[in-house]
Amino acid sequence: MKKALLYTTALGVAGLFASTGSAAPVDLSSWQAEGSGTWNLAPDNNSVFQTVNTNLPTVFHNGVDSQGFSLSGEITVETGSDNDFIGFVLGFDTGEVTSATANYILIDWKQTSQTFSSVPSSAGLAISHVTGAANFDDFWGHTGVVNELQRGATLGSTGWADNTTYSFDLVFNSNNIQVFVDGVEELNINGSFENGSFGFYNFSQESVRYAGIEQTTNPVPEPATAALFGMGLLGAAIRRRMKK
Repeated sequence: MKKALLYTTALGVAGLFASTGSAAPVDLSSWQAEGSGTWNLAPDNNSVFQTVNTNLPTVFHNGVDSQGFSLSGEITVETGSDNDFIGFVLGFDTGEVTSATANYILIDWKQTSQTFSSVPSSAGLAISHVTGAANFDDFWGHTGVVNELQRGATLGSTGWADNTTYSFDLVFNSNNIQVFVDGVEELNINGSFENGSFGFYNFSQESVRYAGIEQTTNPVPEPATAALFGMGLLGAAIRRRMKK
């Protein structure tokens, strides 16, 4: 599917979406792996562990249109031997890791700033728009066909920590994308977004676990209930931590 994206920065929490559905565990057994990563499913099919340090991105995605849903869970880098990219893709179609017509949203989080082959990369969380067959430098430096749109509100220049579990909540709608980390809104962008998959993303980073994945159905725009929804996301994050 082709996607035309128009985007503007959203302010505050006015764009939050309340849900008429309840969160349900996601069975990852039908998800699809792309790229050179190795994605190992847990026996309960509710978590997956990516083990390979890849020289190009690897994606593990649900293969279905996911607009109008929110996805929640936990992400942990279970090693201290690397410092590169973890994250997510939205509006992703099968084959777009290498496709010349790729057109999707990338949310990535790098642990430390560093320069490789004269291309600098910055520590922190960011959201970008990928519009073609990105090469190593594009993904590494958010250059070329990887167009960075926004950096995290509090994590824009702060990397993830080794062996630390973070909760995440992704809200993906036709006109808004939001990303929460540990209940804090980090990214909020308005625009016109077409459908595609949810997916997990690793680039040059091994030993990453995505766990406790839940999906909430039928979000509807209710700006008046934004604060309550924000509290709900925070409560979900707290409950996940209490379970551990």
